[in-house]
Amino acid sequence: MARKKLSLAGKYAVSLILVLMVFLPLLVTIISSLKIPGSLDAQSPLWISSSDMTLNNYLSVFKERYLVRAFTNTIKIVAVSIFFNVLVGSITAYCLERFEFRFKKIIYILFYLAMMVPTNIVEIARFQVIRGMGLYNTLGAPIVIYIAANLMQLYIYRQFISGISVSLDESAMLDGCGYFRIFAQIIFPLLTPATATLVIIKTVSIVNDMYIPYLYMPKNQNKTLTTFLMRYAGAQQNSWPLLAAGIIVVALPTVLLYIFFQKYIIEGITAGAVKE
Repeated sequence: MARKKLSLAGKYAVSLILVLMVFLPLLVTIISSLKIPGSLDAQSPLWISSSDMTLNNYLSVFKERYLVRAFTNTIKIVAVSIFFNVLVGSITAYCLERFEFRFKKIIYILFYLAMMVPTNIVEIARFQVIRGMGLYNTLGAPIVIYIAANLMQLYIYRQFISGISVSLDESAMLDGCGYFRIFAQIIFPLLTPATATLVIIKTVSIVNDMYIPYLYMPKNQNKTLTTFLMRYAGAQQNSWPLLAAGIIVVALPTVLLYIFFQKYIIEGITAGAVKE
């Protein structure tokens, strides 16, 4: 009995430590964003009083010239990238899962090898391809990269399609449906949990990415939320409250998205993993 209590206490202790590791930096950032400039030098970052609280830091962030442009650019990149990820990923996964053809296993291997290769190794070649396509310093550069570089959608959709009975396809074919109609009217509606999972994961990944927008879109007019924050951090390096407010404004959309739709992520990843 004592051993079980000790084990339970250890589990609670580890869980508490992990929770603190995750939420303590976020709490410090939120409190810092509400303080007047200069107050962090004399007080603990976790201490806040009514005399130190202010919302002017957030007002300063919203007055930034490129914030609206960065938000608009991010939405455009996410919308177009997600659309083609869903379209191309679902169709490709359906073809690979349902049809038998020569070199099918080789195609599988090539797809998964592409996922395993670190992007830094092929960055020079990718940069040359983007410039050759005339997409450098345009919103098209990250869109093309986000569509082609990460093939996670194939794995997610294949997991779901493998759990859908082939008899549905056969019944539809007996009723005179072609392959395109079977996919569009039968298979794809059943992939809604997978699509929701993909949309959430990809959206969070794209919004939080700083490397690709910074490298391929250096113009101020092409700033995304992350590169805007990078520029804002350089301008506010001596004012931690202003920088903290900028971090909260940029991070808030993805945090809310994950909080409200986290159950779809778990359901979408695990639903196709078990076959009956």
